[in-house]
Amino acid sequence: MRVEHLRDIAIIAHVDHGKTTLVDKLLRATDAFRANQQVQERVLDSNDQERERGITILAKNISIEYKGVKINVLDTPGHADFGGEVERVLRMADGALLLVDAFEGPMPQTRFVLRHAIDTGLSIMIVINKIDRPGADPEKAYNDCLDLMADLGATDEQLEFAMEHVVYASAMNGFARLDPNDGNMDMYPLLDMIVDDMPAPEVDVDGPLAMQCVTIDHSNFVGRIGIGRVYSGTIHDGDNILVVKNDGERKTAQVKQLFTFDYLGRTECKEVGAGDIAAVVGIDSTDIGDVYTDPENPVELDPIEIDPPTLSIVFEPSTSPLVGRDGDIVGGRQLKERLFNERENNVTMKIEELPDKTGVEVSGRGILHLSVLMETMRREGFEFQVGRPRVLFKQDSNGNKMEPVEQAVVECPDEYSGKVVEVFGNAGGIMTNMDASGTVTHLEFKIPTRGIMGLKNRIMNVTHGEGVFYHTFLEYGPFAGDIGGRNNGAMISMTTEKAVAYALGTLQERGQLFVEPGTECYEGMLVGERSKPGDMVVNIARTKNLGNQRSSTSDISVQLVPPRTFTLEEALEYIVDDELVEVTPKHIRLRKRLLNAIDRKKAAVRAANMSK
Repeated sequence: MRVEHLRDIAIIAHVDHGKTTLVDKLLRATDAFRANQQVQERVLDSNDQERERGITILAKNISIEYKGVKINVLDTPGHADFGGEVERVLRMADGALLLVDAFEGPMPQTRFVLRHAIDTGLSIMIVINKIDRPGADPEKAYNDCLDLMADLGATDEQLEFAMEHVVYASAMNGFARLDPNDGNMDMYPLLDMIVDDMPAPEVDVDGPLAMQCVTIDHSNFVGRIGIGRVYSGTIHDGDNILVVKNDGERKTAQVKQLFTFDYLGRTECKEVGAGDIAAVVGIDSTDIGDVYTDPENPVELDPIEIDPPTLSIVFEPSTSPLVGRDGDIVGGRQLKERLFNERENNVTMKIEELPDKTGVEVSGRGILHLSVLMETMRREGFEFQVGRPRVLFKQDSNGNKMEPVEQAVVECPDEYSGKVVEVFGNAGGIMTNMDASGTVTHLEFKIPTRGIMGLKNRIMNVTHGEGVFYHTFLEYGPFAGDIGGRNNGAMISMTTEKAVAYALGTLQERGQLFVEPGTECYEGMLVGERSKPGDMVVNIARTKNLGNQRSSTSDISVQLVPPRTFTLEEALEYIVDDELVEVTPKHIRLRKRLLNAIDRKKAAVRAANMSK
């Protein structure tokens, strides 16, 4: 039976193609806000980092009402590092809006989210966004979407539905059109198409209760909150239910509070019927994939599998000489508690303490996935240090070593394409496609995740900042052998002092600096990159010896090039195995694991003897 007063739809797209802005305009079109209400742009990007980075990190669901129909809208992340959110959330939907930039067309991560939507069996409606952008080609973007759906194995029914249901929009300007030039200036054609043509939930209204938890929320007051769609029956506040876990374990629990989604918030209610999305309080230690069902007539649902993590990083308490200057929380015990608390809320990460208790290993889907956690923690006042990201290998059924492989796409001016191919070749990449139409060359590569680290910076250098670079996890493939790392050595401070302009003026002739005059440095800290291989210990506090023939001010003006600064992701990609990133609320510093130069030499001798 179809529940005609409900629609459950997901919005899927590549990063920055306008999903969250589109949801804003749908909310405004259905009078979700009071006339005098001050509402920020991208209202669903409630997390500080989401607003700063301009990306969606956490999947969110809202509901809007139009023509008597409640539309549950699921806003999904576009970045593959947060793919664990996408895979699960699509299970709650019957249809999806595939949002594509009219200028860029389908991008690598469009392929990633669309593959999941097709595999889930959703009806897909194409929304060509940003049709007012200069250089936009809506028809080409539409045809490219259909080609991509066919490549990904869409069924005939899905392709027919997509061909008949296309909307041309500008989310920024708040209009949707059935034809790019029809002059309509509101969102109602899109809303009408959702209500009239998107399938209503097909559920068993009178059957036994069956609800599957696909998202976990957490409250300090009530603990874990399980969110999911009710597939059959009705769930009531106070019900005694059977909880069936992914591994088959069963236990009973009582629903203590029940919520449904209402515009931007949740509304407490007494019951939620089949086809709607509910938030349930009272199920202790509930997890992704848990099925809430009738104890007397249990219903079985397929377990939810989340793609495994591909990278891990070890978090350790900071051992820097400057520890405690910026942050309030520096202890190992507090660091461990904070990460274990994250394990409760973030099921897409695997978080385990190391056997020797020296740190906590955190595994995720990519560097961005891991760096978002680090950025959150530094804003909370934590100081800690992390090592180089380590790729997680697997073995296939024959015992062969397998490693994660990414699909990388670069678009750059024609004259730089040869250099880009050379950079990828040195990093273990294999070119799979090349399209040199017009003045821009489109290049696609398969490359091990190990080779991706630090690659963006090199691509930007060889394309003089004009390249566009995206990558997304593709599959586990055969181990590709040794891949060259950073070629240049580091400049390492020999003392714990403030950097002096005179010393930096002589050092910048040897390479690129990371610090400026007055920066507090310590022994073992990386202060620059050499232009040659091999590390070099330097004195960043050296001053000019003054003779009686010179005045102390005659050579005071030293011309310094601005230092290179690192974001958290860039720092993680830059370091090598014997280096660490020190993260504090105010600073990101690079350092050697062993701060003392003599200790580093002893360790190098030991490593050389062991290799013999």
